Amino acid sequence: MAIVRKDGVKAWVTVMYGCNNFCSYCIVPYVRGRERSRTMDNILEEVRMLGCQGFKEITLLGQNVNSYGKDIGDGTSFAGLIREVNKVPEIERIRFTTSHPKDLSDELIYAIRDCEKVCEHLHLPFQAGSTRILKMMNRKYTKEDYINLASKIKENIPDITLTTDIIVGFPGETEEDFLDTLDILEKVRFDNAFTFLYSKRTGTPAAKMEQQVPEEVKKDRFQRLLATQNRISKELNDMFLGKVVEVLVEGVSKTNDEILTGRTRGNKVVNFKGDSTLIGQLVNVKIDTVKTWSLEGNVVK
Repeated sequence: MAIVRKDGVKAWVTVMYGCNNFCSYCIVPYVRGRERSRTMDNILEEVRMLGCQGFKEITLLGQNVNSYGKDIGDGTSFAGLIREVNKVPEIERIRFTTSHPKDLSDELIYAIRDCEKVCEHLHLPFQAGSTRILKMMNRKYTKEDYINLASKIKENIPDITLTTDIIVGFPGETEEDFLDTLDILEKVRFDNAFTFLYSKRTGTPAAKMEQQVPEEVKKDRFQRLLATQNRISKELNDMFLGKVVEVLVEGVSKTNDEILTGRTRGNKVVNFKGDSTLIGQLVNVKIDTVKTWSLEGNVVK
């Protein structure tokens, strides 16, 4: 079992393997097989061990964590797992990735809301804004489904930070389809988006589809998408100016030995001056500078 660790502060724990979704552009189900969940007891044993080793933050990993437990068949669910991990005393923060919109239950939304250690950050890939393209992708939800789900999440967890994945230039994507993608950006207002130009994956249904979008069209749409998301990210970060945020100190900045770096509960990167003895601790930082992708400030007592 491959386990990723980072500087004794953050650890990643795999909760399941494989994927049953067969999105038309994705090779994962073919190379990793169908979904297989680890037992809850096995996962909790690993989390407790990591807590005893001094790790402060745990990220639960799966290709689609929302499907966790379905193959076990005894009522085990990801929301139930979250609630149990929340009880491990040594762990101070819990994250998870990745969630598929079609499987994100009310039960999980309530678990994020109710569990004080679960960070207010949700990575929820929507991939494309057009319902027509989503059907071709085999994503099993519509544009309206996604927008409604995002609204429900924000209603229950007002401080939530939403991030997403987007594919630009999927086969058959028209300008109208692309405008639907921009429309979701404007309506949901993600703090960050991981954006990709569509590229063929041998062996996937999408690779055989007709109406492949020309590269120059993909690149033009990609730049328009980035410009829209960068504006929204900066606008959302501007709201942190002058605020005090809780930061888990992860380490020294890669570009400046005098600067420490960490993340807020909402997964915002925060850089600030401080002694390396703060690494691994939760500190309060007052934000005095905002950038598109990060915040800067000073430690306050």
